[in-house]
Amino acid sequence: MIPKIDSQIGISVYSTKFNGIGGQIRTEVENFKVDEVLSEKSLKSINQQVGYAVYKLKKKKIDTNHALSDIFRKKGIRLKALGLKDASAVTEQFVCSDNKGKSIENYSSEKYSLEKIGFVKKPLSKKDMIANHFSIKISGCGNISDFTEYDKVLNFYGYQRFGSKRPVTHLIGKALLQRNFKKAVELIVSFTFSYDSKENTEIREKLADKSNYKKYFEQVPLQMDIERIVLQEIIEHDNEQKAIHAIPLPLRRFYVQAYQSFLFNHALSAAFTDGENLFEAQEGDICYDFHGIIGKYVKGLDQHLALPFVGYSYYKKTRFDFQISKILKAEEITPKDFFIKEMQEISSEGGFRQAAIQCTDYSSQDNTVEFTLSRGSFATILLREIMKPEDPILAGF
Repeated sequence: MIPKIDSQIGISVYSTKFNGIGGQIRTEVENFKVDEVLSEKSLKSINQQVGYAVYKLKKKKIDTNHALSDIFRKKGIRLKALGLKDASAVTEQFVCSDNKGKSIENYSSEKYSLEKIGFVKKPLSKKDMIANHFSIKISGCGNISDFTEYDKVLNFYGYQRFGSKRPVTHLIGKALLQRNFKKAVELIVSFTFSYDSKENTEIREKLADKSNYKKYFEQVPLQMDIERIVLQEIIEHDNEQKAIHAIPLPLRRFYVQAYQSFLFNHALSAAFTDGENLFEAQEGDICYDFHGIIGKYVKGLDQHLALPFVGYSYYKKTRFDFQISKILKAEEITPKDFFIKEMQEISSEGGFRQAAIQCTDYSSQDNTVEFTLSRGSFATILLREIMKPEDPILAGF
């Protein structure tokens, strides 16, 4: 039985035959550990005496963006992360200065510590981080050692891509693609979901009526920072497009990417249901090679099958166009919609994404599982196949 929330984010299948062990993750933040893995070449480059400072950021109970904002506020140094890590885990990651001039020595606060490990000639980028290593304890579960199908897991986008307890980011993205800025605003400020807190739901229900925006603005919690930005703009200018434009650019782009992620999940589910082999590439397929370079399938090479990630340059000539075109028609969306004249900076060309998760170093002992996933794959998707939770959100996802 596929949980309702899975279907809402485009996931309608399990790709493994395993019955699932149930249980719960994140019962304590220390039970979910994530360490970034840099390429050997990148690690060796962190040996300079001058240049751009590189740090190891260790944190818990705070996400990457808030940790880096706190460092900038307290130490005056702006750092960039190679990947984002959420607050519900103990994480270690690499962050790098984008300024040669200023660096700081080790610094720590209650929720994070920063350790300078060296310098590089040019700033590290996302491409330098090739994987994440996970160590996860599952509480109250069955026999974890019975799971062996870690090489048969589809590379779905996980719950956090869509807002987890309030899966709305892809819906906002679709509204933006349809140039329905009024609907996008309504979704941001008043979309409710059963897992959201009672307080949040109550204020969102009041905000379902636009005439209440000014009346209840001061009651909107400070942590609803995006909602407050949007509401402030509507109150002052009564212009939905202008209100959306006030949202930071990375988040506006993320909304569109979340909708692309929904389409990818939907297409991957449909292709699996239709019996397509998603774990082996074949003649005519688009693939990634060992170095992450995209290209056509070549017999005898070590390649991983990729599916289109729909954008305005959508590539139709794959065996998955049947499923994708059918989904786009049902969604009333076309590839050209991803070029947004009214807000060109959030337009998306699209691309490709691996069809299956590449999982290495897999091991399990007692109720703890360890594994390494390539950059961009979600641990929660592998855990979903291991646990087969009846209710992913209540299970800690």
